[in-house]
Amino acid sequence: MQNWKTFRPSHDLHPDHLLDEIDVVQYGRTRNFLQGSVTALSPYISRGIISTRMVMERVIGGGYNPYRHEKFLQQLAWRDYFQRVLQSKPDLDRVPIKQPQLSLRNDIHVIPTAIVHGSTGVVAIDQAIQQLYTDGWMHNHVRMYVASLVTNIGGYSWQTGGRWMYYHLLDADIASNYCSWQWISGAFSSKRYLANQDNINKYSGSRQSGSFLDTSYETLELMDVPPVFQDNYSLDVKTSLPEGDGPLKELNYPVALYNMYNLDPKWHQGKDMHRVLLLEPSHFDAFPVSEKVLAWVMGQAALIPEIHVYVGEFSQFVKDHPRADIVYKEHPIFNYHGTMESRDWMFPEVTGYFPSFFGYWKRCQKYL
Repeated sequence: MQNWKTFRPSHDLHPDHLLDEIDVVQYGRTRNFLQGSVTALSPYISRGIISTRMVMERVIGGGYNPYRHEKFLQQLAWRDYFQRVLQSKPDLDRVPIKQPQLSLRNDIHVIPTAIVHGSTGVVAIDQAIQQLYTDGWMHNHVRMYVASLVTNIGGYSWQTGGRWMYYHLLDADIASNYCSWQWISGAFSSKRYLANQDNINKYSGSRQSGSFLDTSYETLELMDVPPVFQDNYSLDVKTSLPEGDGPLKELNYPVALYNMYNLDPKWHQGKDMHRVLLLEPSHFDAFPVSEKVLAWVMGQAALIPEIHVYVGEFSQFVKDHPRADIVYKEHPIFNYHGTMESRDWMFPEVTGYFPSFFGYWKRCQKYL
């Protein structure tokens, strides 16, 4: 394991600059196209560097205009919605939310080799998979295509497909990732999501023909597993954590506890606090991320002034610091003890589980 201080801070894109560049009208019109107007804010939101509420407040400025803002705010609100689902369904990475997957044909621990190698024969998808490995990013519409191929065409499990994708995404978010995979497969929706070659061509700008997806939706519904998806890959992904700094040598102030979902450099800015990034091995065993993702996380953490990295379980951190006054930010996955501060919800008044996003959004609209 390498020392975390060898990771270089990430200055490639600054979220404040990206916030200034948002064009909500163009986003609403073109977001589903691979060359459309997207914000590139997703990794910063997922890692808690900025919040959904901050983005909302920036874009609505002096007031809310449904024509200009609604599509953008809806897409932003999906993130909070999935977090609310995770609060109610903490095992949603393993257990179906509504019903078992509708088209499971394979062992739950395998994934199509063609997906892992980016060799499905569908050019736009294979290119997107290679970009995922290179950049840690995949357009949301392609994520839907890939999940549909894995679960509904190949008959593989959403759990393992979701684990593979989560491992590689810089913006990987447990709630958004696994809720989306469940939705595509029909485990969190009334029917499966399918896309044929015409649909992929339309939104990717490709002109491919003759692929196994070059057919009607009626045929896709009844299609046998294509030969390209009959070779299985046993997924075994792990995270090698860096060496931490060990326990704090002195304990003079409260401890602001960070994790990979709270890397906000402005959190309690200017206050006398020990700032500790906690990396729990048990968390990364359950939700492994790639070396590229971890390097990006550590680079962002390095931008937090005087950050101290502790690699170990929260319970051990408490034993090492029995007098610590711990402050942390709310997240459905982490169960710390101390003073919990609420996450910056877009609509903190709207709580609980909603079976559908649009039921959730209808309630949110009352507070716009």
